[in-house]
Amino acid sequence: MAKKPKKQRKPASGDVATNRRARHKFELVEKLEAGIVLRGSEVKSLRNGKAQMVDAYAVVEDGEVWLRNLHIPPYAPASRENHEPERPRKLLLHRGEIERLIGKTAQKGLTLIPTRIYFKGPRAKVELALARGKEGRDRRREIADRDVRREVEREFKSRIR
Repeated sequence: MAKKPKKQRKPASGDVATNRRARHKFELVEKLEAGIVLRGSEVKSLRNGKAQMVDAYAVVEDGEVWLRNLHIPPYAPASRENHEPERPRKLLLHRGEIERLIGKTAQKGLTLIPTRIYFKGPRAKVELALARGKEGRDRRREIADRDVRREVEREFKSRIR
């Protein structure tokens, strides 16, 4: 008997791709929106809803913000004029935002993580989050707190009835 293919989760409506692991691995401190410089075949591939951002991150180099390890698969009909799937992509931010990010990422433990890619009109946008890594004990505490909260809500609902 053949194995059933693993069912992939659909991103939220309007989103091309979401980084669901980011909330689990990182504590998101602050979010901001950035434009992204893409080639034509990359836009077509994104419009088909294909992108993987599991290991993606953003870095500030020479006063510019670059997105690394974002996988946008090649667009099949554009076989000759295709793009590299994991090339670094430039993010479009105002100078003041970049300066503020340089100051924030200089703090120990803060990094830039893309949380989702979406289209706003005809333009592709990336939601970046300034994030701090969680340790194992933080994750376990978060899971325990969620379970306690769920139990309290369940008990509260049963008492109302």
